[in-house]
Amino acid sequence: MKSADRWLLPEGVEEVLPPQALKLETLRRDILDLYQSWGYELVVTPLIEYLDSLLVGSSHDLDLHTFKLTDQMSGRMMGLRADITPQVARIDARNMHRNGPARLCYADSVVHTRPRGLLTSRVPIRIGAELFGSASVSADVELIVLMSRTLSQAGIGPQHIVLGHVGLFRGLVAAAELEAEQEAELFDAVQRKAFADIDIWLDEQVENINLARMLKGLCRLSGDITVLDEAEQVLAHAPPQVRQALDELRKTAEAVQKRLPDHSLGFDLSELRGYQYHTGTVFAAYTPGYGRAVAKGGRYDEIGQAYGRARPASGFDADLKILARLSSLEVRRPASILAPDEDDAALQTMVEDLRRQGEVVITHLDEGEADAALLKELSCDRRIVAAPEGGWQLVTI
Repeated sequence: MKSADRWLLPEGVEEVLPPQALKLETLRRDILDLYQSWGYELVVTPLIEYLDSLLVGSSHDLDLHTFKLTDQMSGRMMGLRADITPQVARIDARNMHRNGPARLCYADSVVHTRPRGLLTSRVPIRIGAELFGSASVSADVELIVLMSRTLSQAGIGPQHIVLGHVGLFRGLVAAAELEAEQEAELFDAVQRKAFADIDIWLDEQVENINLARMLKGLCRLSGDITVLDEAEQVLAHAPPQVRQALDELRKTAEAVQKRLPDHSLGFDLSELRGYQYHTGTVFAAYTPGYGRAVAKGGRYDEIGQAYGRARPASGFDADLKILARLSSLEVRRPASILAPDEDDAALQTMVEDLRRQGEVVITHLDEGEADAALLKELSCDRRIVAAPEGGWQLVTI
């Protein structure tokens, strides 16, 4: 590499300079304070760990996004985390030893082998909350509302929340007794919303005409609250587990609408994001001007089983960098005080007192008087000067 190119960073990897770093850190603290006020406890997970533990319960997509390397001490494969949720699930299953609900939260960097979308970072900062130990609709509602409060705390709005339930598709596929390869083919077509391909495939592969009809209808059910009424008709003769999933989705929607009356709700009943590990309700939040979900989550009840303790689980997360980019909040560097570089006990006492009061005090290290350009660069609006009668005083610039 030429010396002129040494400043270049890999594609999708960026530095965060002081103004943006200040905004990121301010949002991180405010959002974690919000989570704490709801009873969510902060955990910090390792950046790197053994691959077979890191990818437990995860999707093939997450495997592709995970950097892999060999541990020089054990010879085992390790990975840089691309998601924090499996790690938090392990903490609940192995280390918490709680019988009742456990509420955990986190805010930390992950690393991706490639960007997940246009203009997204390969080193996002994931911030989120997970609730373990409750399979109730109320647990999902709490997390959906907290997700919305997260975006509001970050100064993001208006919000559009989209709900779905993977149990609808999974229940119909189970009833149709599809092989794993067949299920993967149908899943791919549904993900692409390729309705014509879906119809042809179902006519050829599913012998039960009623199940084929329900799967065709399910893939087209997206829109506002009226979608649930349409689903009642389309799935009127569906297996019991499908009907139960639809009932859970309706109860969730009704409760969310009561808690968030000013938010618009949408529904996509063939939303299969995280299909490999999600087990129930899934949800995502959108905002105008950004083409992807700004936050998303769902229920994943089975992930803890791999760690020896299966517990109901649901959660969500967002990329703090994207929240900062979309935020309407103004975060400014606080005004500071310039202090002279003098070895005087009274001056040092004054400086320490000001800092304890929350003031920013910067020592002027250069010889000579600070000019206007330096004062502006340091955001100084006051300075400490020698008082005429002796001692030190604070004056406005």
